[in-house]
Amino acid sequence: MSQNIEAAYPLSAASAAAPVRRAKQQWFGFALSPNQVWGLLFTAPYIAIFLGFVVFPVGYAFWLARSPHLYVELAQDPIFLRTVINTLVFLVVAINIKMVLALFLSGFFAQKRWWVKVLAVLFVLPWAVPSIPTILSIRFMLNPEWGVINTLIFKLTADDGPNWLNDPTLALSLSMAVHIWKSLPFWTLILLAGRLAIPGELYEAASVDGAGAWHRFRFITWPSISTLYVTCTLLSMIFTVGDFNSVYLLTGGGPADLTHVLATLGIRYLRLDQVGLAMASIVCALPLILPLVFFMMRRLSK
Repeated sequence: MSQNIEAAYPLSAASAAAPVRRAKQQWFGFALSPNQVWGLLFTAPYIAIFLGFVVFPVGYAFWLARSPHLYVELAQDPIFLRTVINTLVFLVVAINIKMVLALFLSGFFAQKRWWVKVLAVLFVLPWAVPSIPTILSIRFMLNPEWGVINTLIFKLTADDGPNWLNDPTLALSLSMAVHIWKSLPFWTLILLAGRLAIPGELYEAASVDGAGAWHRFRFITWPSISTLYVTCTLLSMIFTVGDFNSVYLLTGGGPADLTHVLATLGIRYLRLDQVGLAMASIVCALPLILPLVFFMMRRLSK
């Protein structure tokens, strides 16, 4: 029967496929189907925004920072060397303290008590509230003359409090504390989600066998979330290299430009009308970011 139909209508299959081929050849000279063209039209606004606000600024920054003598000037600037040290200290100290605190706080918030849930809501607020008002509020609180903290110290001891942001070491430490306080809830929630994904039967079996809290953490919790912990640490390092708010809003890079990190150093050079040095200082952060991104992508591809 089918052979008779094909014999009667030998061009039916070819004639059915011909309009599709013709349709693909009629769009802008490319072999695109109507669905593909609509897809390009819907993604065109995103592509335009990405080119205009990401590719062009980054390319222009590289063009401004193309001259080798800019990096020679940076290396000779003592503020730049101090900034590199500050950035490394920020990465090593702040991130490790933050992630260790997030690891153990995730265990605290995993408890099924009603008051723990209330504390969890309050705990998330620093991360949920915008950075500018919160960090500026802390800066006002640390004011040596009329800040809340020094006023309280004077009432309790009759002595003036320290000038918190006038000492470079203390100012950088406070910037790290603000960074930890602001981003700690986010990473705690991530690790909390990892803890909640662990089957409860494992903990029940361990409790029956007489395992204490430390042994349950060592042999159940940590092996289950260690990969997540390392991944979060890498991501946190990438985010921290670009953390502008914690330092600039609190100290402005002061005193005497001694608390700058690579994310804020460009502002100093812009104030000095040295745009090339500003862009070069930002490019200098790439040796820190690119290896982190590389290791991050390798972990995600496994």
